[in-house]
Amino acid sequence: MTITTPLRRDHVQQMAAYNRWMNDKVYTAASTLSQTEVMAERGAFFGSIHGTLSHIAVADMIWLQRFADHPARYAALDKVRGLPIQRDLAAQPFGDLAALTERRRFLDDVIEAWAEAVTEDDLDHALEYVNTRGETFRKPYFFVVMHFFNHQTHHRGQVTTLLAQAGVDVGVTDLSALIASV
Repeated sequence: MTITTPLRRDHVQQMAAYNRWMNDKVYTAASTLSQTEVMAERGAFFGSIHGTLSHIAVADMIWLQRFADHPARYAALDKVRGLPIQRDLAAQPFGDLAALTERRRFLDDVIEAWAEAVTEDDLDHALEYVNTRGETFRKPYFFVVMHFFNHQTHHRGQVTTLLAQAGVDVGVTDLSALIASV
């Protein structure tokens, strides 16, 4: 049986779906804890469950604002163009889990709409951006997009460990759970 290799845009859309699925699971799991437990220092790189989830949200906003400068000028990213630009990757601009959850849902809506709009041709471009230290880079867009999703996965993995240490099981987290059988 011959299997057609999916397009890169299919991979982007799959990762956007995985992002939402995992965020729903992680935020649902975190919501079973008290606010004190969510905010508790746990020795993680970003301190707490809240700190780590905040880092993911802040980084997502930064990257989405960079993606908004792509020559395709995605209409789906109009909603992030006007957000305050964050420079501190450890910032926690959302005071509690409820506010952070609201922002996460907003971001996941934007990410899925943007992923639907991405074309194969878009992924062939370079993206020029300035990092949080003011350094300018020009990198292949597809690889930067893959970094965006990999970054989320990396830090969500940290959160699932923190949740497990707090006695909360997130359940299945494997991307393969979303990949259709052929």
